Amino acid sequence: MDGFERKRAAMVRDHVAGRGIDDPRVLAAMRAVPRECFADAAQRSQALDDAPLADDHAVSRPFDVARMLAAAALHGDERVLDAGAGSGYVSALLARLAARVFAVEPDAQRAQRAAERLARQGFDTVRLRHGEVLHGWAEHAPYDVIVVQRPCRTVPQALREQLAIGGRLLIAIGRDGTVPEMVRVTRMAAHDWRHDEVADLRLPAESVPARAPLVDGGLVTTVQRHAEAFDDIDGADLEPLLRRIGAAQVVLIGEASHGSAEFYRMRQRITAELIERRDFSVLAIEADWPDCASLDAHLRFGAPPTAGAFTRFPQWLWRNGEFDGFVDWLRRCNAGREPERRVAFYGLDLFSMYASINRVLDYLDGVDPQAAELARRRYGCLMPWQDDPAAYARASMRLQARNCEEPVGAMLHAFTQSHARYAAIDDGARYFDALGNARLVSAAERYYRTLFYGSRQAWNLRDTHMFETLRTLRLFHGAGAKVVVWAHNAHIGDAQATEMALRGEHNLGSLCRQAWGADCYAIGFGSAVGSVTAASAWGRPEQVMALRAPLAHSYEQVLCDSGPERMLLPLRGTAPQTMQAPRLQRAIGAVYRPDSERLSHYFEALLPVQFDEYIWFTRSSALTPSVADVADAGQ
Repeated sequence: MDGFERKRAAMVRDHVAGRGIDDPRVLAAMRAVPRECFADAAQRSQALDDAPLADDHAVSRPFDVARMLAAAALHGDERVLDAGAGSGYVSALLARLAARVFAVEPDAQRAQRAAERLARQGFDTVRLRHGEVLHGWAEHAPYDVIVVQRPCRTVPQALREQLAIGGRLLIAIGRDGTVPEMVRVTRMAAHDWRHDEVADLRLPAESVPARAPLVDGGLVTTVQRHAEAFDDIDGADLEPLLRRIGAAQVVLIGEASHGSAEFYRMRQRITAELIERRDFSVLAIEADWPDCASLDAHLRFGAPPTAGAFTRFPQWLWRNGEFDGFVDWLRRCNAGREPERRVAFYGLDLFSMYASINRVLDYLDGVDPQAAELARRRYGCLMPWQDDPAAYARASMRLQARNCEEPVGAMLHAFTQSHARYAAIDDGARYFDALGNARLVSAAERYYRTLFYGSRQAWNLRDTHMFETLRTLRLFHGAGAKVVVWAHNAHIGDAQATEMALRGEHNLGSLCRQAWGADCYAIGFGSAVGSVTAASAWGRPEQVMALRAPLAHSYEQVLCDSGPERMLLPLRGTAPQTMQAPRLQRAIGAVYRPDSERLSHYFEALLPVQFDEYIWFTRSSALTPSVADVADAGQ
């Protein structure tokens, strides 16, 4: 084995297999094809680094290439189009993985160099020409697979049309300066294409080696020195935490999973202290506006509880015994207060598009029937997808149904312009609720349409909506109103301190920090072992699942080694230098995939910048079912 062969083997081991790609045919092709022979002479010695070749387009690092080829799922008998051949390296890999390869390269000199390299290496199943990437090569269509190495703003229609039925197109989508993300487009029928973000495809993760050890420099000792241990949630001394929160008017309280009882109970204990001792008067949670409005009417004004609230997946997020107990406490708390001092309850999320449409129509029917009819016509554009809002993302491109953006936006504008007239009809509270629903419909339309392009843009839209809703709540309740927010760590921790920032993502926490600085205080949560309520896949029933032990050198492992079973760890202004290095951190949402935990649930973060405070439970337990749900199940 010569020097380049050894370097190729190391490249595949470290930059491809070592990051979760385990398709044996892709790995074998990358070991066999001499990438160095597709590099300029001046770059040849660096050709086996995890970096693009000089003649290649942006999507050409070995890991990106391998991820694209693995997602293409080639078996050996396919006809493939390589759109943007660049150096010719990817065309050579495709020639080892498929039967025929047709390649186009928009730069004439690059196309000539690539053709010469392919010929020298004996890849005679590749035909290459100088041509425009976005036009493809229609004469040889249809293709079983198309790979596009140049990032695009949208999926080119010409390339979609050149796919065979069942064919796959791999492309990096990047819009408005965002970081490109890999998308796989599958042609399901003549006029039906399905889109999946490649980052969400199930690539086995347990082959990923543990991150290289960081020099701890006494990190465990440092945590022990700053930790405030407590024996149980009810007896924990929160006075030091309240002092650290100080005059902050927005307190963001997180959770490391959507299904851990200890996170709910401690978050509720902190919130109760803030309400009773610090005059916090607004609670906003990661839930839908209409559901929370119904609960708010029950909590503040004694309306009967709404049986159909919080029924969207994951139902257990707000239908559990821990949350039931807090609702009972808050109802009693409000009952002992004057109406103007009662704690208001709101939802920040945007998934209730059709419920919110109905709330807007109900409101307008009562105050402006003519506007209600106009709203029905405008919102009617969205109604074909009310049983599956995510299908709107596909339809918006397949049918060019983007005209929903205009009428929905016009509806929100008209509603806002009518503020003085509508708000004068009552005390303004009903108008504010209806306006919240109109804002949600507009944001949700953009969110579902953006799902076509993948999760990053959709994530940013969702968290921007949550922040704008929070800012609107603060304005509505007036100067001095203090707000508690409940949401996942991934939303309330500062995204700029995590690898989310490298992907072009922001979140509620980073937007709050930018807008309000020290006036906002973020509290994160974490745990190591125990059980969690989660689903095995999106939309599946919840189940109690065992937590895997933390990965080595993760924050969770460091905190386990620090000793206290339960502790508050102050971070604002006190975090020593030993904590100023990024580590892996675990996050579990509605879905838990222990078999691919490294890829599915860990990301890099800088804890002292991400949060102002961190609350730790070595062992956490799954949520208890809601009493009402248990009773329903027994009938």
